[in-house]
Amino acid sequence: MKKIKSPYHGFRFPAAVISCAVRWYHRFNLSLRDIEELLLERGASVTCESVRNWCDRFGAQFARRAKAERGVPGSTWHLDELMLKLRDEPYVLWRAVDARY
Repeated sequence: MKKIKSPYHGFRFPAAVISCAVRWYHRFNLSLRDIEELLLERGASVTCESVRNWCDRFGAQFARRAKAERGVPGSTWHLDELMLKLRDEPYVLWRAVDARY
């Protein structure tokens, strides 16, 4: 039986650090330098260029997993309505929510 290598094999940092940096970049819309600073606070001295390379290499894989985890929307939806006044003008706000939330 052939053993499959991890996609993180050969990198200086463990998979947890790399995946955390990629997740922060794509999920929270942080800059590369922000992620570099956050990792430095946690004891990992990484350059923003390394974070960019990780995001280029593992970003698509992260997006596929996030999309698969999201699932398909249900067939039942709830509709919320909110009435409010701003500067004596009435506004109606609508929100549609899937049944699974």
